[in-house]
Amino acid sequence: MNSNNYVLIMAGGVGSRFWPKSRNHFPKQFLDILGIGKSLLQLTYERFLKLCPAENIFIVTNSQYEDIILSQLEGISNAQLICEPSRNNTAPCIAYASFKLKGLNPEANIVVAPSDHFILYEDVFLTKINQALAYTEKYEALVTLGIAPTRPDTGYGYIQYESAEDGGVHKVAQFKEKPTLEKAKAFLAEGNYVWNAGIFIWKVGSINKALQTHSEEIFKLFSKNESVYNTLEERAFIDEHYPNSPNISIDYAIMEQADNVYTIPAEFGWSDLGTWASLYEAAPKDENNNVISAQQINVTETTNSIIHIGKDKLAVIRGLDNFIVVDEGNALLIYPKSDEQEIKEIVKQMSIKFGDSFI
Repeated sequence: MNSNNYVLIMAGGVGSRFWPKSRNHFPKQFLDILGIGKSLLQLTYERFLKLCPAENIFIVTNSQYEDIILSQLEGISNAQLICEPSRNNTAPCIAYASFKLKGLNPEANIVVAPSDHFILYEDVFLTKINQALAYTEKYEALVTLGIAPTRPDTGYGYIQYESAEDGGVHKVAQFKEKPTLEKAKAFLAEGNYVWNAGIFIWKVGSINKALQTHSEEIFKLFSKNESVYNTLEERAFIDEHYPNSPNISIDYAIMEQADNVYTIPAEFGWSDLGTWASLYEAAPKDENNNVISAQQINVTETTNSIIHIGKDKLAVIRGLDNFIVVDEGNALLIYPKSDEQEIKEIVKQMSIKFGDSFI
């Protein structure tokens, strides 16, 4: 293993599209959402243990999840938790983590990855990651793994890349926002588009230079006193300054502006597990094309649905097609799978009306 390889696992999100299973106090990355006895975070952590030493894996998260992470990840110490005191999107937390890793190792070659993605072919995934690390070690480049699209999906951003390549690495032409169905079909027909999976690889010097060039406000904020990183003074410095950082994603702040962005098209059985429908697509199905997680249930005349019922509940379900049914704690969701993009906004409205205890 290369001791200069580091991993930042992003685990601070609330997973609101997985409500009511995912809640603010215990979001989806900490859940055994696949029903295999391990949380998505645990699966991600174990995956990267094959890439670098355990002490080189850091978890970027919100302060409120500190105890959950320490209880789930064997071998992770407090020093490996990079806790944001406020949710200001991905650019500030990546900047914070980058300055921290620079203080530990100025030659750090970093993988930034979400904590809650499903990857079926881990060997292929790690091969692509190592390919990217070799490229960023050699060149001052910001690399992202692009997922070869399997359908004209309107739920993902797309990356257009140039046809010329260097050992499978392509220069990015431009990033595209979530498209209409017609545009998504056109992207697939062109053949030089991949899904933006939010998996990044770069040297610490490259990302810090990009922050200085394209996101000066963030760079200045976190470089005010670099001597505090990895000391007892770090927490107070971050608690004071971090909430003043702009609320902006790394895509907007850096990736869509920089001219040294590259992508490696890849296919390794990926799903972002961002919604119930995406979990449905990734999970094994019964003879009626249902995905069912329940111990005491009677299901008849029901097809193409995903059903999660708590082990202490008895459920009788009949006559559904293409539905999401989730019973969890003090909340019940019954919703058409085809309309699930509406759930996040509806839950937000209900939290205003009925209070945060349901969220």
